[in-house]
Amino acid sequence: MMRSTRLHQITLAAALLCAFTAGHATAQEAAKPGSGFLPPASSNAKVIDSIHVVVNDEVITKNEVRNRLGQTVQNLKARNVQMPDQSVLERQVVESMIVERAQIQLAKEMGVRVSDRQLDATIGRIAENQKMSVQDMRNQMEKEGMTFAQFREDIRNEIMLSQLREHEVDAKVQVSEAEIDTYLVASKAAAADKVEMNLAQILVAVPENASPEQIAARRARAEEVARQLRTGADFAKMAATYSDAADALKGGEIGWRDPDRLPEVFSTQLRKLSAGQVTPIIKTNVGFHILRMADKRNLAAAGEAGAEVVQQTHAGHILMKPTPTMDVAAVKRKLLEIKEKIANNAGTFEDLARQYSQEPNSAAKGGDLGWLAPGDAGPEFDQALSGLKPGEISDVIESPFGYHLIRVVERKSEDVSQQKERAQARQVLRERKIQEAMEDWVRQVRDRAYVEFREEV
Repeated sequence: MMRSTRLHQITLAAALLCAFTAGHATAQEAAKPGSGFLPPASSNAKVIDSIHVVVNDEVITKNEVRNRLGQTVQNLKARNVQMPDQSVLERQVVESMIVERAQIQLAKEMGVRVSDRQLDATIGRIAENQKMSVQDMRNQMEKEGMTFAQFREDIRNEIMLSQLREHEVDAKVQVSEAEIDTYLVASKAAAADKVEMNLAQILVAVPENASPEQIAARRARAEEVARQLRTGADFAKMAATYSDAADALKGGEIGWRDPDRLPEVFSTQLRKLSAGQVTPIIKTNVGFHILRMADKRNLAAAGEAGAEVVQQTHAGHILMKPTPTMDVAAVKRKLLEIKEKIANNAGTFEDLARQYSQEPNSAAKGGDLGWLAPGDAGPEFDQALSGLKPGEISDVIESPFGYHLIRVVERKSEDVSQQKERAQARQVLRERKIQEAMEDWVRQVRDRAYVEFREEV
């Protein structure tokens, strides 16, 4: 077990960094379906391969299932989770692979691409975060039985899926000012009772547009799980056996969460629990949930926000990204041409941003990003902004999102304590809504996929 500890740390860091690379703002650590980061069980035997399941126009082979099953067994043993029956575990593994494959296919259909350059940069940051060189990391993986080529493809898929989920779920979630007002009033009233909870879950999913008979059958399954839990069944084993959630093969483990960032239907039930207790069955639009609170800890109550004066910068940008028909060098040349046009009064920054910028929200406003405080737009932006005077335009700046021309419009110093408080509340409410929307979206992708089993699961 000690052999794979270092690799497990690398791959966990990789999953986190991929979410950051795609611009994911959520701090959730719920597992992604079939992430494939743990090394496959080593074997020198040559096994004749065959089709296990067809997902739309692609296949998952028996060897792929065997390798993923080996990874999952290692993961469950590392977490000290009681092992479900082999047939049950294989069914759960295959289902997670189907969900993963359907999402990757959708990402490709929608034109989501991860360039080798972006991939190399992400892997470099993963190695740096682990205080290793890329070559050292590669050597460690190969020693553990995972090829570096496979690791690269896993990272590429994770970035693609993060970008897809951001586009399909995160970007569609809106939080109103009235919701923020309501949340702030409630959170200040409950500040003395601020807690975090260490959670796990079991989800018995209900198909989209399910019939009354299907819903009744799924409820009966959830009630059977609840009955076994009441009679002393191990929660982690039950999750690995019965749960349809992405974290099933982690024993249902979600980790420490602020209940305010969970859907209200969950937080209401969780606040009634003591450590070690489980909720009743909770019905949502995606199915039937049972949550377990392993532990609870009090957090320091937040006092009234004091004045926080910071320098803000009103800025704009023009963003361009490399494409198969326009490489990095061509993007940089185009941005320099745009800068020269502005300098020669051959076009305004606003008009050229509307014409060329590939960030739709700001492009529609002539590149305007509004007022930015330090840290709002990332270190690359902060560094560029600090060196510009009002009216000046930067050289070409690279960030995780592409290549930019950045303009400073004006600056001011302002007390941002209330804005910061509201921004934090908005983020909490967004995370709550995203979790609900994500579960629903994952179910829809799975339900709409054509799946044909060729081998008995």
